[in-house]
Amino acid sequence: MTSLQDVHVLVVENDELNAMLLQLQLEGEGMHVAGVAPSVADALRLVEELQPQVVFLDYWLARNENSTPVAERLVALGTPFLVATGMDISQLPAVFNAGIKLRKPYTGADLGAALRRALAPA
Repeated sequence: MTSLQDVHVLVVENDELNAMLLQLQLEGEGMHVAGVAPSVADALRLVEELQPQVVFLDYWLARNENSTPVAERLVALGTPFLVATGMDISQLPAVFNAGIKLRKPYTGADLGAALRRALAPA
């Protein structure tokens, strides 16, 4: 089983409360939250600056943005990611097939399992 201990994760989530709850869950798994990005522009900047080991993407962000450009950049960099959404995951753009898809609502166990799958060697 892949360990999450001391893994650096970037959280891309525009809802401040959800981001705080997610940070608590991730830290509870032993991960280090390297940063939180509420928008595509912030996420793209932090991906380059922080070079996280894995990225948690919420699909829908503020101002009617979605995280597709971030997923495209992560694929180009070879950075593992997971995407969480309440929509039908089969409706996500094809770029998200490179990551792990997590359907909302999810449990802490679901989140941990999805992160371990994202970080597992190919």
